[in-house]
Order: sequence, then C-alpha cells, then structure tokens
Amino acid sequence: MNTWAELTNMCMITNGAKVLVQDRHADNWRGIAFPGGHVEPGESITESVIREIREETGLTIESPRLCGFKDWMKDDGSRYIIFYYRADKFSGGLKASEEGEVFWAELSELPGMNLAVDMELTLKVLLNEKLSEFYYEKVDGRGERHLL
Repeated sequence: MNTWAELTNMCMITNGAKVLVQDRHADNWRGIAFPGGHVEPGESITESVIREIREETGLTIESPRLCGFKDWMKDDGSRYIIFYYRADKFSGGLKASEEGEVFWAELSELPGMNLAVDMELTLKVLLNEKLSEFYYEKVDGRGERHLL
C-alpha cells in the first residue's frame, strides 16, 4: 500500500462580512470556492498558503490561522489533505489568475451561489469551532462524508 500524502491548502479571507471567493475554471473542480493550492517540496504548509493566495489573488495575507482540514484516501492508497486556513489581515490589490476570477462576496450569500462540490461542508468546518475535519470514507465504492 502506498503511504504518501498529497498536501494542499485553502484559505477563507474575510473583510468584515465579506469573503474572498474564486470562480474556479479547473475541469475537475469548477465553481465558487476559496483560493488555495499545493504545498511545494521544502515549503512549510503555512508558507504555501501565503504563496498560493498571493499567486491566485494578488493579496499577501498575514498570520493565517489553521482551522481544520479535509482528507480522503485515494484509490492508490495515498491520502489527499487540504489544510483549511482563515485570514483577516492582508495587503495588495485583487487580480485574477489562471485558476479563475476572484471577488468579494457576502458570506451570507454563498449558499445561493454556484459553489464548487462540497463547499457547503467546507464552510461548516471553517465556521464552526467544534469541527476540525471533513473526511471522505469509502463505503461500498462511494464516498461517505463525515464532519468531525
């Protein structure tokens, strides 16, 4: 069995009642989501979220706070992990990237938007201090979703 893990991140940046969202164009994950990406070799997880946010949005975030994660086992036996961060201190100006357009949206309006798959559950982990993990468990060939 393969025991390696693919490490990624996602960050909810807040500005009062607004959050920064990205209208993602990726073929495998389209819709409204928070920006983020992969951890590069030799890079800390926190450094990776700061870099990814700068690359995808033009903003430089300060003091991002880890507030949970999403994970699942892939068919090859490896684990895919997304570290969830929140940040409310930033500088710079917004710019789009090849990942998609970025814009500020009212947090309360997100449920009515064209969200990427499972963003409703991601929001629950990001907003509920009693939750820390969103886990996919394979049961009878399907993914069961658990909030822990």
